[in-house]
Amino acid sequence: MAGIGAFLKNAWNKEPVIVVSCGIGLIGMILPFISPLTKYTAMLNSAVPYNYPVPVRDDGNMPDVPAHPREAKGPNLDWIKSL
Repeated sequence: MAGIGAFLKNAWNKEPVIVVSCGIGLIGMILPFISPLTKYTAMLNSAVPYNYPVPVRDDGNMPDVPAHPREAKGPNLDWIKSL
């Protein structure tokens, strides 16, 4: 650990701009893995379908087609209300 500290102190004394830019780059690579927004983004992406259904005109002879999109069985999105 002393070697890393000495290296960082020496690098900071010689080129502080490069040390700061490397630090920002490391934070930019690590932050998505520890951010709670990543969890919610993944949950929203899994809830949104890739292909949206085409509206079907119900003639009364289609029991498997819901009359309204809210009647369709889809993912449970109640967790959004608790945000």
